Amino acid sequence: MPLKIVQNFDSSFTLAPEAKETLFKLLTGESFLSQICQNLQWEKVEFTELLFQPIPYSLDTPKGMPAEFEKYHASSEYTIINIPPNFMFNAKIFRPSRLCAVYKKIA
Repeated sequence: MPLKIVQNFDSSFTLAPEAKETLFKLLTGESFLSQICQNLQWEKVEFTELLFQPIPYSLDTPKGMPAEFEKYHASSEYTIINIPPNFMFNAKIFRPSRLCAVYKKIA
């Protein structure tokens, strides 16, 4: 099976206001934040309200994310998580099918 090289990928998306509100509530829930802290062994995290759609790997996007988000990937003060599918479903977000969220370490 040959590989298909993606030259251009549109990673832009818009969320309905009620879907965004529901998703943000889920992403800032106390139990979810503590789960992130436990996994990373951080004391506290804060949701930056930055979301992006993962994109195909390419020479221009070697991390599978829009270039403007790579600075968060490289920083030890931030973490990027895949939003759990059940959060996407509960917020009634079906397009895009996957999103990532950026969290900041709080000292």
